Amino acid sequence: MSTDFFKVHQEVLEQAVAAAATRDYWSPYPESPSPRVYGETANEEGRAAFEAYHGKDFPLQLDGATGQFGKEVSPFGIELGIRYPQVPAATLIAQSQAALETWREAGPQAWAGVSVEILKRVNQRSFEMAYAVQHTTGQGFMMAFQAGGPHAQDRGLEAVAYAWNEMARIPGEVTWEKPQGKHDPIRMQKRFTIVPRGVALVIGCSTFPTWNGYPGFFASLATGNAVIVKPHPGAILPLAITVSIARDVLTEAGFDPNVVLLAVHDAGDDTAQTLALDPAVKIIDFTGSSANGNWLEAEASQAQVYTEKAGVNQVIIDSVDDFKSVARNLAFSFSLYSGQMCTAPQNIYVPRDGIATADGRMSFDEVAAGLAQAVAKLVADPARAVEITGAIQNAGTLERIETARKLGLPILADSQSLTHPQFEGAKVQTPLVLQADADNDVIMREWFGPIVFVVATDSTEHSLQLAQRTVIEHGALTLAAYTTDQSVAKQAEKAAERAGVSLSLNLTGAVFVNQTAAFSDFHGTGANPAANASLSDTAYVANRFRVVQTRWHV
Repeated sequence: MSTDFFKVHQEVLEQAVAAAATRDYWSPYPESPSPRVYGETANEEGRAAFEAYHGKDFPLQLDGATGQFGKEVSPFGIELGIRYPQVPAATLIAQSQAALETWREAGPQAWAGVSVEILKRVNQRSFEMAYAVQHTTGQGFMMAFQAGGPHAQDRGLEAVAYAWNEMARIPGEVTWEKPQGKHDPIRMQKRFTIVPRGVALVIGCSTFPTWNGYPGFFASLATGNAVIVKPHPGAILPLAITVSIARDVLTEAGFDPNVVLLAVHDAGDDTAQTLALDPAVKIIDFTGSSANGNWLEAEASQAQVYTEKAGVNQVIIDSVDDFKSVARNLAFSFSLYSGQMCTAPQNIYVPRDGIATADGRMSFDEVAAGLAQAVAKLVADPARAVEITGAIQNAGTLERIETARKLGLPILADSQSLTHPQFEGAKVQTPLVLQADADNDVIMREWFGPIVFVVATDSTEHSLQLAQRTVIEHGALTLAAYTTDQSVAKQAEKAAERAGVSLSLNLTGAVFVNQTAAFSDFHGTGANPAANASLSDTAYVANRFRVVQTRWHV
């Protein structure tokens, strides 16, 4: 007998809907890896489960597999050697379409219930997921646990909540009556059926496979679509674990497990393009480069495409009360996961004539040097620093650091290689901080990784103008400003609204511009070139389903 997971999870789903409405803090998934929360043996069991995958076939049975594939190497220097079943794109599409026939009939309650049950089971394996995320992305363990685990699960549940809320607005069946004066009223019965769009494709990224992948995955699944998950070839394991859990839940609920499928492929083949252009694929979620995202938007015309692409994140410094607190906050933001975050700040705008502080005026050179010194202090102890920086995920980022170093710009803080105390082969780099002028074109493109430009501007007004123009032309996911002047704060807010980017003001404590909280912060706006969608809002879910009506006379 199948399980009704909607009844099991109705309360948490209603709480999630309420949290999204109030935008207050709420999470059903504890972010602390404490043994008191997840159990005394959870960490050891999670590590053992992760290590058991090494050098073996991943335990996932997919019909139609023609071979095994897997070339993942941990950025910490461990050869994973995990092999995954490889199914041709055409077979995946056919299986997905066949599974969709019964899944579409289940209806919104079943879709939402199954989705929340998957998230519950993923949460129970958060330590296993943390090691999987750490050793495919290069994130430090704490970030891998939190961002790859509970925070990603929050984003998934948030998408389910938005989807459920939108579908619940549609009545199932109504009696329609139109008065006719002296004549009998016209009476009709009308039935409204929510139907999925079809097959959904989730294209994963190499740096945040779960955090960036879960919103699209669960938004599509919770609206009745079958989902094909295509991980980045360098970060398969976290999404493979997710797919395995999803298929177990679907089977227990009485559905074809092929509602969720895994598409693995080599980096050089055309699997992603073949799947994306298939007429059966009606929804695509993508995180990655602007080139690939723009191609999907232009070529996959049969699908609703949601993209998160490259952008230039910026910080405006006008005036501060306590510069040391500002510098510490920004240094952490520069260093966190070696800048390999779509929200990491890159350009720091400082007026040439300096800034006002509570201790007097600081020159541009003093501000620039102070930011560099804060970075140097943060990464001075390698054992501590590596937990913040993590490791470099791919060689392209290392090449970018070298390219930036050779630009001929003054180096305020050079990028240093650090030795990881646990992993001898880890590729660890501290931030490279450069000085640039506002008219230098190098600052007008994304330098993904631990690369920061302290940019001299003519004035704060110039900084605001430059930031607004850069967002409009090149996109951004974050904008930050530091000012003690309320009029400048208001100007920054208006510039952010005109450009369509989220703004953080005067962050000096334990919140950083890189971070967003599910159920409260919108990640991206969909209003500038960096992303065409927001995680999560109504627009992110409402176009993943349609309403088909049937009517007849009473």
